[in-house]
Amino acid sequence: MWFGVLVIFALGIGNFALHRAVLESGHPLIGQIPRSVGWLGRRLTLLAEFTVLLVAMLLTANGWPALAWAYAAYSALNALAGWLILTGRV
Repeated sequence: MWFGVLVIFALGIGNFALHRAVLESGHPLIGQIPRSVGWLGRRLTLLAEFTVLLVAMLLTANGWPALAWAYAAYSALNALAGWLILTGRV
């Protein structure tokens, strides 16, 4: 059970780093965020990322070890999307 929490935590660090890299990449998709939302909207996306991480860790610690696999799949999709954005393929 605690191994799952540690795995989720490590994946969460990677997700945050990738999320931050995408936000700072200057990609046109990021530029489409309205200026009225701008700084606050970017912070809210990081808050949503933290919420997903926290819920996954709490559920895994309380008897849902299979959720570590779900979070790993979520992280893999994040990595694919981040790679597509950062390499300019999207």
